[in-house]
Amino acid sequence: MSFLCQLTKQYGPLAGRFLLALIFVTSGFGKIAGFAGTAGYIASKGLPMPEVLTVLTIIIELGGGLMIMVGWQARWAAAAIFLFLIPVTFIFHAFWNVTDPQAQFVDRIMFMKNLAIMGGMLLVTAWGSGPLSMKNDNC
Repeated sequence: MSFLCQLTKQYGPLAGRFLLALIFVTSGFGKIAGFAGTAGYIASKGLPMPEVLTVLTIIIELGGGLMIMVGWQARWAAAAIFLFLIPVTFIFHAFWNVTDPQAQFVDRIMFMKNLAIMGGMLLVTAWGSGPLSMKNDNC
């Protein structure tokens, strides 16, 4: 096996976990700092109990993101984020309901970004955190 292949197998999962989770960790911290704005945005979509949903979102994004980054119970965290993204993607990025072309374009990109992230979360759920993790949860 080549050196590059060994290096990729050893450090690739760590880098991949970090990059995949980074968007959730930064978003979770942002929602703490902008709690009222996040709750207002959730309320604008007609969802009940926006403050409770904001707290749950912070827990899933920040907690799950950190769990994936360090590789502790990464399968469970990835599965939770995957399931979380299903309603989030369809409620907050329903580009087919947007009439403004620029806003529709942005929502379409966000929708597709979420689908791609969901694919990454399925990979972590299936294959685990890999080497260099707090708990190597591979099967």
